[in-house]
Amino acid sequence: MWFLSLLFLVIAAVTVFGLVGYGCSVLARRGVRRIEPPVLLRTLAALSGAVAVAVYTWGLLHVAGSLTVADDGGTDSAPVQPCRTAGWLERRERGIEISGYSVSFVPVRFVCETSDGGSYDLVPGYVNPAALGFALAGAGCALSAGYVTELRARSEARARQAA
Repeated sequence: MWFLSLLFLVIAAVTVFGLVGYGCSVLARRGVRRIEPPVLLRTLAALSGAVAVAVYTWGLLHVAGSLTVADDGGTDSAPVQPCRTAGWLERRERGIEISGYSVSFVPVRFVCETSDGGSYDLVPGYVNPAALGFALAGAGCALSAGYVTELRARSEARARQAA
């Protein structure tokens, strides 16, 4: 499973650099003040998508690191080391043990499960909402760019017909 998360990390890094490269190259070629609205919206969509993938990758790094340590085994491997967060010894003294963990890639999560039925996530809480928000903003910008392009093409066609 950790190999799969490392593969995702490589793909995500290439995607982030590609989207940032596209967005910055368009801005550098045309300039922010001279850029047309559809192109600006496509650029914002690419940059927003890059941020969404980067934030998701940050969460994936937490999962990959935790999986690497959790799958290590050997001496001092029980309970799973990534789940030994602050206060785990106090919970252990009260009879609450770490019983296992589960991993999810969408949404990105590394959940440590306790013997009392509770659980806690090692991935920061802002990762999934931020990734979703930036992804939706990017999709909205991309759809808006298509809509603005369509409106412009229709108005130009009407102007040609009227002439």
